[in-house]
Amino acid sequence: MSPPADVLPENRPVRQCLERGIVQILPQAGADLVERHLRYIELLQRWNRTFNLTAIRAPLDMVVRHVLDSLTVHPYVRGDRVLDVGSGAGLPGIPLALASPEHSVVLLDSNGKKIRFLRQVVFELALTNVTVVQARAERFRPALPFDTVIARAFADLPALLRIAWPLLAPAGRVLAMKGREPGAELRRLAGDEVAWRCHRLKVPNLAAERCLIVLEPPATANWSV
Repeated sequence: MSPPADVLPENRPVRQCLERGIVQILPQAGADLVERHLRYIELLQRWNRTFNLTAIRAPLDMVVRHVLDSLTVHPYVRGDRVLDVGSGAGLPGIPLALASPEHSVVLLDSNGKKIRFLRQVVFELALTNVTVVQARAERFRPALPFDTVIARAFADLPALLRIAWPLLAPAGRVLAMKGREPGAELRRLAGDEVAWRCHRLKVPNLAAERCLIVLEPPATANWSV
């Protein structure tokens, strides 16, 4: 595969950062995972010039703050069916789908320009395990439930659970990607007896705090809006 024109060879640190980061997070990953993520970053950078998909502009920052940040949650994904709620530019869904082709990943977003970008990514990367859906999360009702529902900077925890709970399979889990531990949001869940765990995440080359809240709502929870 030829190198993406916007990323290599002019920006060699991008490749090196991605290679080293993936080795730290997924030591068993194949070399093609780097190449496919480089292609994704090139597409994101190109589309971002026109459609403003993300405030992060530099390819090196995209590697760290988007790709590696997304991949750090890979060990916590459960089951075969994964829903990325409010996927935006495909984060974390695209990196997770690239890392685990055995997972069936649905990218859900209501924004038309972001949906067009996601469909182009799926086409150009030949992602047979990814489905793109344009819909509001509150109204989305799939034919089959999901084992994992994940969100990155989408909503606070109570709002996310109200959306995610009807979409979960039995024993499913919700993954909420956050910066610092959201203590106030977690306290608002206390009355619902939601089982949760906070995992500190280490993103290679990123000093900022990152954590993942893993939530497993009880069957008795009432998530009516």
